Amino acid sequence: MAPTLPSFDVRRLRSYVFRLPLFTRIVLVLVLLFWILELQKIWDVVQWGSLIPKAVNFGTMYRLNTYPLIHRNFLHAFFNTLALVPLLERFEAEHGTLLSGAMFAGPLSTLPAAMYLLIERGVLRQNTAILGASIWVFVLLGVEGIKAYKANPHFAISTYRIPTWTTPLVVLLFTTALIPNTSLLGHLGSVAVGYMYGLGYLKVLAPPEKVLRWIEGKLNLLGRLPHYVSIDQKTYGRYGVLPTTSNPSLSGASEGAYLGSTQRLGP
Repeated sequence: MAPTLPSFDVRRLRSYVFRLPLFTRIVLVLVLLFWILELQKIWDVVQWGSLIPKAVNFGTMYRLNTYPLIHRNFLHAFFNTLALVPLLERFEAEHGTLLSGAMFAGPLSTLPAAMYLLIERGVLRQNTAILGASIWVFVLLGVEGIKAYKANPHFAISTYRIPTWTTPLVVLLFTTALIPNTSLLGHLGSVAVGYMYGLGYLKVLAPPEKVLRWIEGKLNLLGRLPHYVSIDQKTYGRYGVLPTTSNPSLSGASEGAYLGSTQRLGP
C-alpha cells in the first residue's frame, strides 16, 4: 500500500487556538488590529509605529513598544505570528500572564530596540527602520536556546559536537540568507536579549512575584479573565527551574531540575 500524507486536521487547529493563553491572544489581536488599520490611507501606521532611529525622541518613545506589533503587509504579519505563537504561548504557560505582559511590554521589547538604536544610529550613522513580531521570535529563540543548553549542552553532527545555544544563531543566519530585507542587526540584538533572560541576568527587571500575587488576588484575575495563567499555575518555575520540596525522605537533596523580527521595511 502506498504511503499516505498526513491530512490537515481543522479540529486540532481549532482546539489549539481555543486553548491559547490570554496574553498570547492579546498580542494576536493587536497585530491583526494594526494590520487592519494599515489598510486605510489617512494615517500611515507603519511610519507612526515602526522603529526609525532618527525619529525616536522623548516624544516618540512609544516606538520602542509598538514596532513588534506593526508589519508591512499581510504576509509579513502572517508568517511572523505563525512563528511567534508557539513560542509565546509556551513562555506564558511557564511564567504566567502578568509576568509575560510586563516583560514583553517592557525589557523584552525595549532592550532589543535600545541595542539597535545604539549601533544603527550611534555607530553606523544609519536610519534603517525595523518592524515586525520577529523581534519577539528571536528573543524567545534565545531563551529556548539557553534552556536547551542547560538540559543538553551539545548535539552531534557526524563527529562534531555543537553547543545547543548556537541554534538560534543558525536560524538567524538562514533567515537572513533566505528572506529579503530582514535585519541582521535587529535579530542579533533580539537573540542577545533572549540569552540574557535565559541566563537570569534580567531578573532585576522583572516584577516581584509577591507584587504579582497581590495584584492577582486583589483583582481576582484568575476568576474574572478566561484563559488567564496565574503566577502559581506555571508549568515550570519562574526562570525555568522547578520548585524544590521539603520531603524529609529526600533530606539534603534537591529535586529542582532545569527543564529544558525585527525586520526592515519589507516582507
